Amino acid sequence: MASGDSSLSIKASMNHEDMSHETGSARMVAIAKRQRVQDFFFHRVTQLFSLLVLVALIGIIVSLFMNAWPAFKAFGVKFLWTVEWDVVNEEFGAAMAIVGTLLTAGIAMLIAVPLAFGIALFLTETCPVWLRRPLGTAVELLAAVPSIIYGMFGLFVFAPLFADYFQVPLQQVLGGMPIIGFLFGGVTNGLGILAAGVILAFMVLPFVAAVMRDVFEIVPPILRESAYGLGCTTWEVVRKVVLPYTQKGVIGGIMLGLGRALGETMAVTFVIGNANRMPTSLFSPGTSIASVLANEFGEAFEMHMHTLFALGFLLFGITFMVLALAKILVNRAEKAKGV
Repeated sequence: MASGDSSLSIKASMNHEDMSHETGSARMVAIAKRQRVQDFFFHRVTQLFSLLVLVALIGIIVSLFMNAWPAFKAFGVKFLWTVEWDVVNEEFGAAMAIVGTLLTAGIAMLIAVPLAFGIALFLTETCPVWLRRPLGTAVELLAAVPSIIYGMFGLFVFAPLFADYFQVPLQQVLGGMPIIGFLFGGVTNGLGILAAGVILAFMVLPFVAAVMRDVFEIVPPILRESAYGLGCTTWEVVRKVVLPYTQKGVIGGIMLGLGRALGETMAVTFVIGNANRMPTSLFSPGTSIASVLANEFGEAFEMHMHTLFALGFLLFGITFMVLALAKILVNRAEKAKGV
């Protein structure tokens, strides 16, 4: 009897174990199914978010082109190089606005990129630890200043000082030189292409500096320490280790600043002079695509309105070409490294 009872208990325990194993397997299968469903929905939701951005971009392009098409149809390709802006007779050309946009953005980047590189280099390589955080925060706070504040500062504070202490002395010294003298002609009232470029440089500086600082900080410390151990100076470490490692990030930061400079509106409107004519010097007033849109969009109608949409489409195209060029440069640099 005892042996029979023991065998029955063993069989019962085995059956219980089998049932527990089956229950555990069923539970695992249920968990796996639930996880697969969750992954499926998570994938689709994130895909939807990505597609929303693409749909918004396509919608912007299509709407701009549809509203700009009457202007492109009326003026043709010559719209790009026509130097004319006559609202009364409906004769329009984009050359003045395009030139002003490119000049102000180019001046801004020529000033901002070296300064941003120096700031990022100081914060990541030579800045004392106790000063690194407050100085970095101060640079980032500049990016939070609204553009209209930069414009007001440029018009009421910067322009008078710029005229008295920079334009007048520079025109007196370099204005009469045979080759470059024409660059410093015009009225010295503190407004113009150069003033707009300087204000834009102040605006894009924190963006470029913040990105450069962040990408410099991701360089593995062992690479820096190895270079210093070989006897490299700080500049050699930056040039041969930090910059090659962070090339994509540096170019991305510069392109971010350039995109901000190309599309900035209010600050440029305050200080560029808003003259619908081709600039003849760095001190002469001019216009840009963004400032034309800001000044005239509220009063435009019919062909004038379509022309402003055409300018907006051209600005979008210029920005797209700049970003595409940056991508090409990065890809070529990566291929050169591989070779």
